[in-house]
Amino acid sequence: MSLTGSYTTGGGGTQTYSNTTDYTINDNATVDSPITVSGRSGNAPSNASVTVAIVHTYIGDLKVDLVAPDGSLYTLHNRSGGSADNINQTYTVNLSTEALNGTWKLRVNDNAGGDVGYVNSWSVTF
Repeated sequence: MSLTGSYTTGGGGTQTYSNTTDYTINDNATVDSPITVSGRSGNAPSNASVTVAIVHTYIGDLKVDLVAPDGSLYTLHNRSGGSADNINQTYTVNLSTEALNGTWKLRVNDNAGGDVGYVNSWSVTF
């Protein structure tokens, strides 16, 4: 399932924030795709959901991190999967020590030559 846009679900006030702009992933380079969260109070939950859609022909080249507004890194994918194509996955991340407001980034680092791709979209729900 791919999430696009922002919406509110019932009950807990959970919101999804998305970035659907394509960001090119070049060989041996790092790219950040930002999402800015504002108007929220408190910290993120211990079960935040991060949905990632990356198009790439060799996912074993990739390290994918969620970067919190304070610069803390949360590793989502670390060079596993070998020659498999694409990352389409939802990760549950404990972000309970992080303030909700600020600029969150999906950081993708391509650690090898020969295969390139792009961040198609990503979202965070909390």
